[in-house]
Amino acid sequence: MRIVNYKESQDTIKYILDRSIDSDPKIVDIVRDVVHNVRTNGDKAVFEYTEKFDGYKKDDFSMVVDTEFFKKCRKEVDEDLMAIIMESAENIKKYHEFQKEKSWSEDFGDNVQLGQKITPLERVGVYVPGGKAFYPSSLLMNVMPAMVAGVEEIVVVSPPRGFLETPMIGAILFELGIEKAYLVGGAQAVAALAHGTETIPKVDKIVGPGNIFVATAKREVFGFVDIDMIAGPSEVVVLAESKVANPLWTALDILSQSEHRTGYESSVLICDSVEFAEEVNKHITEQLKEVDYADKVEEILEKFGAAIIVDDMNEGIDVVNRIAPEHLEILVTDEDATIEKIKHAGAIFVGNYSSEPIGDYWAGPNHVLPTSGTARFFSPLGTYDFVKKSSVIRYSKEAILKHGKKIDTFAKSEDLYFHGKAVLQRYNDLQE
Repeated sequence: MRIVNYKESQDTIKYILDRSIDSDPKIVDIVRDVVHNVRTNGDKAVFEYTEKFDGYKKDDFSMVVDTEFFKKCRKEVDEDLMAIIMESAENIKKYHEFQKEKSWSEDFGDNVQLGQKITPLERVGVYVPGGKAFYPSSLLMNVMPAMVAGVEEIVVVSPPRGFLETPMIGAILFELGIEKAYLVGGAQAVAALAHGTETIPKVDKIVGPGNIFVATAKREVFGFVDIDMIAGPSEVVVLAESKVANPLWTALDILSQSEHRTGYESSVLICDSVEFAEEVNKHITEQLKEVDYADKVEEILEKFGAAIIVDDMNEGIDVVNRIAPEHLEILVTDEDATIEKIKHAGAIFVGNYSSEPIGDYWAGPNHVLPTSGTARFFSPLGTYDFVKKSSVIRYSKEAILKHGKKIDTFAKSEDLYFHGKAVLQRYNDLQE
């Protein structure tokens, strides 16, 4: 990683924040055609694209995954590994239980009751990549908060080859009790979930990672359904005091993000010592000797990795807030005071023992996080993403008599005569 000082960091930060996998206009056009075709022609279009892009003809497979296949998948998965995965699922469940919101109603005086009704979404679609792109941890992170929130029905879509050749997908769904899964991937799967087909039910929200076609399709159907977010490449910022942080552990945490190898990952070390940054770099070089993809990681770190040297942690916090990272590790003396000053971060990992991968797999907080600076206004995926809120207004005779004429005046100031009269008529009738 290149080493720059605080005063020279502006250009480095801008370069890192500007990195993205831009949607190719040609891909956008392709996706729009796919979405329109699926919306218009339903299953017929889905089968056409499944044959074209996945090589599966309509008569060669069933789009609907049956119960027996789930059971078969479960038998093929190592018991010890499945036990670990389900323990992780329990950790995620426990954490998200604390996020649950309740309906409320309060007395605002004059016999006026105002409140809010929390209602789980009825049906959510989860996109699950297949093959090498499938991560059990991501499936859990997308499904568990929906289940905790009380979503009535979870529908899974996944490319046929990946699903059929990766028994772990079916095994996890079996363990979680999710029975509706469809062998369809790509933009056509997103379109089918958004608009519904003869076979695949329309959902209220689509979540889950996917390739550029999937991400573009999610953007295209937003508004017909809700989506989680358009996730960008992974990133980590490590804010470290050299007297606190372990240089080897820091190096490994930086490498843990860069090894996703899409080519756009970013790892930034913010520290108070050039010597510490150089030591971290030495450990990175040494550790990369253990993997056969070292060249790819080195290229990523060269492009989007950096060590920014600051005079103190206040300067470091300023850099953190400018980057608004997906993952932030805090390795400092005064942890609580530092956390208090952090304005923008998707997930915050505090102390030497809180390695970022612990959040990916085990701790419980969601690892579906805002990237590319969007932590300034987006939050991690949570149970709150799987409910909707309705205002509840129970007005009274007393309140109409007290405020009716004011409401009428307000409405008529906007040239909405009947808005005002609807209330004023009640007020006048109550005078009789």
